[in-house]
Amino acid sequence: MIMEPRLYTTSADYVYQELRHRIITKQLKPGQRLPEVNIAVQLAVSRTPVREALRRLASEGLVLIIPNSGARLASPTQREMEDTFAVREQLESISVAIAATRISERNLRRLEDAILEEEKAFQEKNLELFLEINENFHRIIAESSGNRVLAEFVENILARTNAYVVFYEPFYDMEENPGIAQHRDIAKALREKDREKAVELMREHLEFSLCGLNRPSRQ
Repeated sequence: MIMEPRLYTTSADYVYQELRHRIITKQLKPGQRLPEVNIAVQLAVSRTPVREALRRLASEGLVLIIPNSGARLASPTQREMEDTFAVREQLESISVAIAATRISERNLRRLEDAILEEEKAFQEKNLELFLEINENFHRIIAESSGNRVLAEFVENILARTNAYVVFYEPFYDMEENPGIAQHRDIAKALREKDREKAVELMREHLEFSLCGLNRPSRQ
């Protein structure tokens, strides 16, 4: 797959995208220190955009910023992951339940398109693109609830749980990804406006996602 060149609006955006790419492609390891000066030299920018980018990555759960110590790549514990997924399950159960009664034909088609794109990204082992599409699938459902506050909470929790996928799920070792089939079932339940089924499938999907973080990777 040929990726289109990224367009950066600011130096901070450039640093953020570059660091995120290095994290997702595992060029950086959990717990690794991220000195601002070193990053600024490597990327030929000042420390200000580096600091801004690190704060943005911290808000997504990818980086920890420790006072008087600096930044380092996150290394979440099993308890942290379980707690985060427990919150996500509650939020997304609410969003999918409401969406089942409100989702538009346009958004149903967007979900179906996202599943096709997700399959392609997985086949190409493009984790960066896969996570972007995966996040969009769940975001569409949250948006379809019509509750803006709920959608914002879901978007925040998605970024954090996707960080766990980056660190712990053996994405590159998997020959198949059952999560894609689960997305297809959720979309089908939404199309049929089956509220109870949609909630049940979403809960099962998130439980599966958390269990997947415990699968050993060969990396």
